[in-house]
Amino acid sequence: MASPFKKIAGLTIPLLIGIGLIYYQYTSLTDEQLETIKLYFKNANYNYVALSLCIALIGYWARAYRWKYSLNHLGYSTKLHNNFFAVGVAYLLNLTIPRSGEITRAVLLKKYENVPFDKGFGTIVAERVVDLLIFLLFVFIAFVLQFNTISTFIFSNISPSKLILIGITLFVLGIIFLLIWFRSNWVIVSKIKEKFAGLIEGMTSILVMKDRWKYLFFSFFIWFSYLMMFYVCIFTIPETSDISFSIVIMGFIFGSVAIGFTNGGIGAFPISIQTVLLLYGINKGAGAALGWIIWTSQTLLTITIGLVSYLLLYFLNKSK
Repeated sequence: MASPFKKIAGLTIPLLIGIGLIYYQYTSLTDEQLETIKLYFKNANYNYVALSLCIALIGYWARAYRWKYSLNHLGYSTKLHNNFFAVGVAYLLNLTIPRSGEITRAVLLKKYENVPFDKGFGTIVAERVVDLLIFLLFVFIAFVLQFNTISTFIFSNISPSKLILIGITLFVLGIIFLLIWFRSNWVIVSKIKEKFAGLIEGMTSILVMKDRWKYLFFSFFIWFSYLMMFYVCIFTIPETSDISFSIVIMGFIFGSVAIGFTNGGIGAFPISIQTVLLLYGINKGAGAALGWIIWTSQTLLTITIGLVSYLLLYFLNKSK
């Protein structure tokens, strides 16, 4: 009985949060700002949106191509188009229940390429570890480049006493976590340790992979394509067309986090872009419009590619 409840909760809770954020953003904007957003949508240069979507497709291809290296390492030779379509379906399902697409990718690989589920899923786990590390590298670069702005924002909104209290609280929580991690025999801690060990195993498998440098190259290329498809969209609106690349990286980071916060970033992505750009003097209307233009275009692409991929997987592998 718990499993259906978890599935429903996993779908509805992030969706409700997303809807709540949309309502919050809508009510926080004045009528004049809402009209301005409509004008931004009407007058936007959609050639850059089209370019962004083309870059996104390259990102799909790069992820599918990278997958071949880890599968080859395990002794499985798969068709690139099946990898591509599995990735497309996975992205589509991630719009419903976050991360459900990863399981689906492994299931589709088992069905159409006869790769055992555990092997296929293991390669996907390894991908996630590498992707997380690269994302953290982006975070580090962004915070270094924008240290002055970030520190000014923090110290202007949080008093020194609160910062000290937060620091002490985090230190205490860290000690408690370490004690539980190394001393506790709780079942849930054991399960977390097992999953963490799986992540380490997936990461170490990449280090011994024959084509590890090619794998890592495509890993960085994937994230470069993500960044570029975000970057080119700033030219759709005059107010954002001249922002610095370091600000773009900040927007990209917060937008990436927002995508995992709700179903496909619904509500969370536009408001995160609006909030980040507001720190750099971009008005709410322009920030909100840019966020919605990027989110809407990428979501429509994800839905289209996902549905087409699902159909092509079936028809191109009909004999199996």
